[in-house]
Amino acid sequence: MTTPVLFIHGLWLHATSWEQWMTLFRAEGYEPHAAGWPGDGETVEASRSNPDAIGDHGIDDVVAHVAGIIDGLPEAPILIGHSFGGMIAQKLLGQDRAKAAIAIDAAQIKGVLPVPLSALRATLPVFRNPANRHRAVSLTSDQFRFAFGNAVSPEESDELFERWTIPAPGRPLFEAATANFDPHSPAKVDTGNQTRGPLLLIASGKDHTVPESVTRATLKQYRHSEAVTDLLTFPDRGHSLIIDSGWTDVAETCLAWLRKQSL
Repeated sequence: MTTPVLFIHGLWLHATSWEQWMTLFRAEGYEPHAAGWPGDGETVEASRSNPDAIGDHGIDDVVAHVAGIIDGLPEAPILIGHSFGGMIAQKLLGQDRAKAAIAIDAAQIKGVLPVPLSALRATLPVFRNPANRHRAVSLTSDQFRFAFGNAVSPEESDELFERWTIPAPGRPLFEAATANFDPHSPAKVDTGNQTRGPLLLIASGKDHTVPESVTRATLKQYRHSEAVTDLLTFPDRGHSLIIDSGWTDVAETCLAWLRKQSL
């Protein structure tokens, strides 16, 4: 049976941003699927035209939504998530809902200490208005360039912005920001699970939204588990690494790691 791989996007990107990855993974013998978030439209354009459907969905809503997709698969999948999708992948792996997970520039989980200033600036479009907790928020091209496209040319950043960006719910960011003060935070991951499948954390050295220091701090949260937990860094990449012109390097690295895990 072909192993399913479920791709999970993060804030401000649409599920179709994984199209190139899905083509590559299908060619490598996997069965790829891309999980949208609750309220996402079928296309980028549909999502942009109905931001109210996207607003006010939190982390638990997305976890439940993706878990429902997993329930419809023939077997437990490999999860590959970017940004908040990386956090979702870790939560589901900790719940033993997946064979393995790859978390790329994953949003901070509960236990990770204060966020660097660049991450605060990248998320300022949401945090500048407390009402955004219950709304969907869109980025401008300049905001996208700082948060995602700072390691590519301005022209490529603008092209990615026009092609892939959609409004994003503000609620997950507020939940992550208060995670260390909430004993029942939805950003909590079962990092102590000894029997879960292998996990690969990928960091980007020039990421403004999820700086490498956040990913390294995430790795430390897994210190009490003997399950496989690896870290790889792309020193010259930013948060756009899964969609920009260098995406194949990241995808091939993920495939090589999966082969190493015999998956």
